[in-house]
Amino acid sequence: MTDCGCEKARRDLEEYLRHEVCKTAHADIEEHLDNCPGCRDEALVARTLTDVVARACKETAPEELRDRVLARLRAAHTTA
Repeated sequence: MTDCGCEKARRDLEEYLRHEVCKTAHADIEEHLDNCPGCRDEALVARTLTDVVARACKETAPEELRDRVLARLRAAHTTA
């Protein structure tokens, strides 16, 4: 394994976090993150953001809010 450097680690960070890079690249990026606080911090932010967005996408709006939004959309479509 070799440290891939900041440029490559940051360029491939999203794919790394989604496990979409080959094993060699994954190991190289992992090694870099272990030794580079700046890239490690960036990876933590990206991972946290990805997790928050994923959780938010699983939530559903309350039925009352959903009905109000749909009613307004229908009304806007009718007057347009």
